[in-house]
Amino acid sequence: MRITKLFAVLMCLSLACFATCTVCRAEQPKVDFDTANSGQIAISVGGQQVALYVYEDSEITRPYFAHLRAPGAPQVTRNHPPIVGKDRSDHGTFHPGLWMSFGDISGSDYWRLAAPTIHDSMLEAPHGGAGKGTFAVHNHYQDQKDVSKTVCEEDVRFTILARPAGYLLLWDSTFYGPQEFYFGDQEEMGIGFRVATPIRAETDAEGGIPEGNGTILDSEGRKNGKEVWGNSADWCDYSGTLDGKHVGMTIFCHPKNFRPSWFHARDYGLLEANPFGREAFGKGEKSMVPVKAGERFRLRYGVFVHSSSEGKAPDLSAAYKDYLEAAGK
Repeated sequence: MRITKLFAVLMCLSLACFATCTVCRAEQPKVDFDTANSGQIAISVGGQQVALYVYEDSEITRPYFAHLRAPGAPQVTRNHPPIVGKDRSDHGTFHPGLWMSFGDISGSDYWRLAAPTIHDSMLEAPHGGAGKGTFAVHNHYQDQKDVSKTVCEEDVRFTILARPAGYLLLWDSTFYGPQEFYFGDQEEMGIGFRVATPIRAETDAEGGIPEGNGTILDSEGRKNGKEVWGNSADWCDYSGTLDGKHVGMTIFCHPKNFRPSWFHARDYGLLEANPFGREAFGKGEKSMVPVKAGERFRLRYGVFVHSSSEGKAPDLSAAYKDYLEAAGK
């Protein structure tokens, strides 16, 4: 009799837990993709557009994300293109929003658009759903001296995960080629973004534009460009206040990348995670990272786009743990 009652209680608890989990899943905001415009993918969370992935642009010859924001929040990346009188206009094409690029792969410069990164195909069509959306692309890195030649290829899987404070973008890139190539040693190598002009950390009123109110903060407690630049950390955040909200973006570094990333952090609004610039950041001898023919070289990062009420900030240490769980080993 006691066993029967115990079984009944356990069944009730299991059904209640299942019902609760089902409700939680049902309440997750939906991630949607709109591919109506050629060369672009509009990304929405909970019915609000939060980013635009651009893979065909006559002026910017590499893929990028633009107009990033958390749902219901102001845009956290700089206007693209920069608006005269509202934005610092430097690097208008180099810093379109969020991107991954490299100033030196086997002598070709993709960061400064001297060599093109070509979107070749969709490996996986955009697919959305409750709390999650994914798509995957295949890119070719063309030779700067002869664009008919390919230096290397890249498969990239993007996963967008809805979170209470915004969304988490998982960036998973794998590089390979039929012949050996190498990643060189520069500041401009890796994943980076440019924040909205008002939340830059710069306190100068540049060109009549008001000083910024933002802060750069890494996982070791270092702040702003002077302390953060050239140091490695698990994560680094760039945040400030816009329209009464605390908004920002955080780069999470995966611990299984081939080496820790140094942060190229600038008070004027740039943040970049770079595992290649050993000499550029004063951390040792000049680095050359070769990838032999047939080998596959993987880089993984997370980008947390977040918003909260003014004066409050998300728990970024907890958000990093969430990223590690979502990204996997």
